[in-house]
Amino acid sequence: MAELLYQGHGSYRIRGGEGVVVYVDPYAGRGYDLKADIVLITHEHYDHNDLSLISLKPDGKVFRGRDMTDGVNYASAEYKGVKIRAVPAYNRKHSVRECVGFIVEIDGIKIYASGDTSRTDFMPELKKENIDYAFLPTDGIYNMDVVEASECAELIGAKHTVPVHTSPKSLFDDSVAARFNCKGKLVLHPGEEIELLK
Repeated sequence: MAELLYQGHGSYRIRGGEGVVVYVDPYAGRGYDLKADIVLITHEHYDHNDLSLISLKPDGKVFRGRDMTDGVNYASAEYKGVKIRAVPAYNRKHSVRECVGFIVEIDGIKIYASGDTSRTDFMPELKKENIDYAFLPTDGIYNMDVVEASECAELIGAKHTVPVHTSPKSLFDDSVAARFNCKGKLVLHPGEEIELLK
């Protein structure tokens, strides 16, 4: 059974039932002790790509958003049984040519790792994906605020939606998460690990 450890800010670790380890936007918190099979970097801002925290397995791979899009076309890959697809992510502080979100499928669980973004024209298409867990930024400074993120959550229609990237100054801001509102809202605190369920 797949498990997810929320490390804080926009960082989290996914561990599949077969032991495959995936890190998303490494930067914050703890829990970098497991060697990585896959590292997903949505974009190159310092608070999303601290690879110094990661030990890759000898055959581990890093997938960078800047290598998976030209702003029009989006790449996909499958590695060690994990399906990865880049999708649009952008706003006035994040270029559509360099930033992506990822749809990750592991052990039959589908995760939308939005990266840093505001509402995109692609988000209504995500409803067709039957996303199990969506992770949306909510800080309102570098990304959309909680009101826009709540609206996006309804567009996406994931079974569970997790507010992340709540503040540029801390791992997590409970007051921001409290104002996030949608069906299937799931609040995770830094260091909290959950079993991923369909």
